[in-house]
This record gives sequence, structure tokens and C-alpha cells, in this order.
Amino acid sequence: MFKYFMDWNSDGGSLKTPGYVLFIALIVVFLLIISLVGNKENKRKFSTKQLVFSSICMALAFALSFLKLFEAPMGGSVTLMSTFFVTLIGYLYGPYIGIVSGIAYGFLQLIANPYLVHPLQILVDYPLAFGALGLSGFFSRSKYGMIKGYLFGITGRLFFATLSGVVFFASYAGNMNVLAYSFLYNFFYIAIEGAITVVILCLPVVKNGLVQAKEIATEN
Repeated sequence: MFKYFMDWNSDGGSLKTPGYVLFIALIVVFLLIISLVGNKENKRKFSTKQLVFSSICMALAFALSFLKLFEAPMGGSVTLMSTFFVTLIGYLYGPYIGIVSGIAYGFLQLIANPYLVHPLQILVDYPLAFGALGLSGFFSRSKYGMIKGYLFGITGRLFFATLSGVVFFASYAGNMNVLAYSFLYNFFYIAIEGAITVVILCLPVVKNGLVQAKEIATEN
């Protein structure tokens, strides 16, 4: 069945046209289900303002993901704060909207920059890893919540990236411990971008701008 949607070879896989169509459809269905479940069970839904701000953040993240300062040989890259704008959604609106937006962003990255070796690896490396960035929402009301939330979000991403490396890319470790190899490989590019981002977030002009942005994004 997967051969209809993807081409597989020794270096990995790539989506065929039906595969792109399927994943776009899955994004739409996923968002509809989440919206219905959230509205019915948790009485939560995306307001117009939340949709607008979340869309802007995702668009900025997506655009900045192509500005790569460094690209690792087997997936992963240091970008110009692209993951920050995904964590920002959680910081503005909490973990529910943050995780949903992160998962949707993961599907966008899958369509734009697929690196595929196994069907289950798709789930771990894209919707789960990027969805974890929305965990920043647990610090939305905390002091220094943006920085703490950002670090928590990228730690979640590191967890899933490491898990993917252990399960699906173990052959690249050679004689090295697989867990150590996967952790260090993914920590390298995630930590570098994280350090750059935290330094920028600590700038007074940026901190003040984020405070104002949150006030505008959350006011009724």
C-alpha cells in the first residue's frame, strides 16, 4: 500500500503525488477532528484572532526554516529561530492550541522537506516532534515563561528526534552506543539553534516586543 504513496530506495523515501494529496487531506481531517473534540469535550476552539496569530506564527516559522545556518548530513538543521515561532503559539494560547498547531506544522515540514526511511518514522519525526514544541504552552502564565516554554518545547522535540534515531537510524551509529549517538547528533543542531534563540529572546527590545505581542494576541 505504501508504494502507491511513496518511492523507497536505499537512501530513504520520497512522496509521490498521491502521497502529497493524502497528507494534505490528513492535515485537514486532523484539524477538523481536533476542533470538534476540543469544542465538544473541552469547550475549546480556535477563535478568529487565535487562528490569525497562529497562522502568522506558522508562516514565519515555515519561511525561516529555509534560512539554514547549518544542515546536518542525515536530517536536522540550525535555522534562524524557526522553531521559536511554533513555541510562541503555545506561549500565547496554551498547550492545547500550541500542540495542535505544532502537529499541523509538522505535516507542513513533511510536505516541504521530507526525509523518510519508514512509515512510523514519519509519525515520530514530524507530527510528534514538532507537536512537542507546543508544550511551551504549559509555561504561558509563568515568569520568564517564553524562555522556559521554548526550552521545554525543544527538549520535547529532542526526545522524539532521539527516539527516531535509536529506532530508525541505528545503523549510522557504527561502534558507538546508539542512544548516545542519536542524542548527541540531534542535540548538536537543536542546542545550537536553541542557544541563538535564547540570546535573542534575552534582548530587552525583544522581551518588550513579546510582552506587547501577547497583550494584543490575547486581549478580548
